[in-house]
Amino acid sequence: MHWLFDSLVIAMAGDGQQGGLGMFVPMAIIGVIFYALIFMPMKRRQKKIREFQDALKVGDKVVTTSGIYGQITRLSDKSIQIQIADKVRIEVARAAIGGYQGQEPVVPEPGNA
Repeated sequence: MHWLFDSLVIAMAGDGQQGGLGMFVPMAIIGVIFYALIFMPMKRRQKKIREFQDALKVGDKVVTTSGIYGQITRLSDKSIQIQIADKVRIEVARAAIGGYQGQEPVVPEPGNA
């Protein structure tokens, strides 16, 4: 990693005769590193969340992102009906389902993403 930093410094500190290519290479390397550290994990997390939400079915015991525990009684494209007590049902957005009861949340908590 040290050699990469040194080569970036040398490329940036050139005498200006290298033209655009001398400045493009370090910027491209920085772009690739930025993509690998930021965007790839974010895309993987979003894919995992999407797969989880698509796999939900009636009867699953879930917890919402706000901490409400219940059992799914009805599904629609945008919302889910959850029974939280006897004869008490609420409707929440699909995105509000954080995970299955007793397991690690699939959807990260706000502030921990």
